[in-house]
Amino acid sequence: NLQYLKKKLILKIADLNIRDYKTNDFAEVNNLWTATGMGGTERGDIDEVIQQTIKANGKLIILENKISKEIIGTSWLTNDGRRIYLHHFGIKPKYQGKGISKLLLNESLNFAKSKGMQLKLEVHKNSIEAINLYKKGGFNYLGDYKVYIIRDFERVKPIEVK
Repeated sequence: NLQYLKKKLILKIADLNIRDYKTNDFAEVNNLWTATGMGGTERGDIDEVIQQTIKANGKLIILENKISKEIIGTSWLTNDGRRIYLHHFGIKPKYQGKGISKLLLNESLNFAKSKGMQLKLEVHKNSIEAINLYKKGGFNYLGDYKVYIIRDFERVKPIEVK
């Protein structure tokens, strides 16, 4: 059935290209991040910030479908001088569940290993497929740590000191 085959979306490894981010990728990357729920420009994830992190020994890896030329995955690795942080790791929804995230993770692991640094990530507790992938990649759960963040300092008031 032709309709079934079109929906199945069969890809071979030879159809994929792993490369570095380029500025003209931003709109498509931002659309992927929005489609996968990873956020985007509203969280400050803009091209200028990406460029700053690349200059600071980070990397944004792009996974591209060679046939359609579409960006189908990203892995953003930032470097704080002590360890590498893996974030914005995701695959475009229609390509998920096909095993191609393993290629992207292997490339990410190779980058961190080449820097000789630890690799750390955060993952939502309900992202079971991602958690299983990260475990297969060698990540270990840190235990009972909770993650906190301030995204908008305009809302933060000084703590009263007595």
